[in-house]
Amino acid sequence: MSLRPIKRLIKSKPTIEGAGVHLRRAFGFGNTSDFDPFLLLDDFRNDNPKDYLAGFPWHPHRGIETITYVLAGTVEHGDSLGNRGSIATGEVQWMTAGSGIIHQEMPKGDTQGQMHGFQLWANLPSSKKMMAPRYQEVKAMEIPEAIEDDGTRARVVCGSFWGKRGPVEGIETDPIYVDVTVPSGKRKKLPVETTRQAFAYVFAGSGKFCNASGPLAVPTEGVGWADTTPPKEAENRSLVLFDRGDEVEVQAGEEGIRFLLVSGKPLQEPVAWYGPIVMNTQEELQRAFEELQKGTFLRTQGK
Repeated sequence: MSLRPIKRLIKSKPTIEGAGVHLRRAFGFGNTSDFDPFLLLDDFRNDNPKDYLAGFPWHPHRGIETITYVLAGTVEHGDSLGNRGSIATGEVQWMTAGSGIIHQEMPKGDTQGQMHGFQLWANLPSSKKMMAPRYQEVKAMEIPEAIEDDGTRARVVCGSFWGKRGPVEGIETDPIYVDVTVPSGKRKKLPVETTRQAFAYVFAGSGKFCNASGPLAVPTEGVGWADTTPPKEAENRSLVLFDRGDEVEVQAGEEGIRFLLVSGKPLQEPVAWYGPIVMNTQEELQRAFEELQKGTFLRTQGK
């Protein structure tokens, strides 16, 4: 077994999207090869309704899949296919935009005003860019959970992990998406196939990754030139990008640690990306925006 070393530790950065939604971006709109087949991860945890109620009004997507995982509150959605619904606490929506869809997502929050969750974008291979759009919506009770003897818990949204199989099926990049909780002070090894790109996003507690025996021997992205001390732990809102290997090791801190563990098979294809549309060439990208202007963007079925 080979332990995956840490390639980078990244603190998610504040940004504003949609009609004025305040969120934090862990990665996106940068070097796509490091995260291939994934494109973007947004952390939209917010306790102030003024910072999220404007939501994400009608906008297009093509060439990608969006994965929305809600921890608290609800997100109401609708689209150009006539679909309507909401995603509530503990639920997942996996949208395959394919050839094109226009939709909106409007966060509502819970009774305490909390709106917590994540949205991950996964790329589609060139052969599937123009497939027919579709949804997979998963209720909280449908997501299986594996519990180890030491109290470590893993909610398996997609893929196979510790003998459980997530309910989301038929995703082109064959991702594994797991919500992992490791109790205080526990050290845990987690399997990740060598051929996969993998990252962890910490959203509660803290811990040490890699060999879990000392400070992370990698710089933190975005630190000042004078701050060269390696971070001791991966804390809340930290993303850990792993290098090659077949397992990840984590040592939970005093408050335990909870994180998303995500991996997928790299597509290794060119990426032409602007806003909500991701294609393989600039010509395809230009054609998509021309179709938006002409009103021919939507197809009755993928080609």
